[in-house]
Amino acid sequence: MNGLQPDSKTSRLPNVRGEYKFSESLKKYTWLNIGGPAEIMFFPEDAEDLRYFMQHKDANLSAFVIGGGSNLLVRDGGISGVVIKLKNQNFAQVSLQDNILKCGAGALNASLKKIITDNGLGGLEFLCSIPGSIGGLVRTNAGCFGKTLSDVLISAQVMDCRGDIFTARKDDFHFGYRHSNFPSDWIILEVSLQFEQMSPEIVAANVKENDNYRQQHQPQGIRTAGSTFKNPMGYRAWELIKNSGGNTISVGGARMSPQHCNFLENDGTATAADVENLGKKIIESVKKQTGVDLEWEIKIVGQEQKIGR
Repeated sequence: MNGLQPDSKTSRLPNVRGEYKFSESLKKYTWLNIGGPAEIMFFPEDAEDLRYFMQHKDANLSAFVIGGGSNLLVRDGGISGVVIKLKNQNFAQVSLQDNILKCGAGALNASLKKIITDNGLGGLEFLCSIPGSIGGLVRTNAGCFGKTLSDVLISAQVMDCRGDIFTARKDDFHFGYRHSNFPSDWIILEVSLQFEQMSPEIVAANVKENDNYRQQHQPQGIRTAGSTFKNPMGYRAWELIKNSGGNTISVGGARMSPQHCNFLENDGTATAADVENLGKKIIESVKKQTGVDLEWEIKIVGQEQKIGR
């Protein structure tokens, strides 16, 4: 167990090949750079190491997987139980097999740019523009530029809470807009993606066009979590926020971006409570002005920080 001495925490943990950390700050694992600690953090060596952990951990010990942290808000009180991070390169392998692109869950979406452009993998260009990692795309059916993961997903290799590994087909996820019926105890290990063979020059041009759009219309060089709220049916979230005055609201170090008012920013001083309270104020403002209910696109997890007497 990496040289750690047994205590009340380690005694509940299997002897793995990966690494455990305790009271690990989750700030550096999220794009917002916000959040309290993980009670226990586990970095498995590979799928077999993760499988052993799932099969032998205390049944009462909860497990939560964190991906690229791009659309995640961890509350200031942190997360109890075990937080699993698939950061080992064994979870980030990418390969072309039988006209299918296979991507490990830990592969960063931006890292796909070279293989997609060099090999002319048309229809996958949008993936390079989504923050975070491949595994994190599945739960929310993430997308941009008019395409979503469900448009290109063939299947996913999944591990359940018992450590069993199986293949889930696209239909098993029942995808909707920024939604899937993703069981909370499933862990994505790898996805298989379909593509349209195109010339590398055309694919590279598409990727560059997407990059240019994001540079011009979305905030750069500041802590953000991408789109904050889902687009309600028939509406654009940013327009609702702007028209209700939500773009002028700030709480502590949290505000909506002047460049794109559906992007929430942390100026470097915001707490998770600031972010969550800002979101609540904007939801209230939009509801009052338009009657429309905004829904968080950012996933909020963990406990609120306890304030002592």
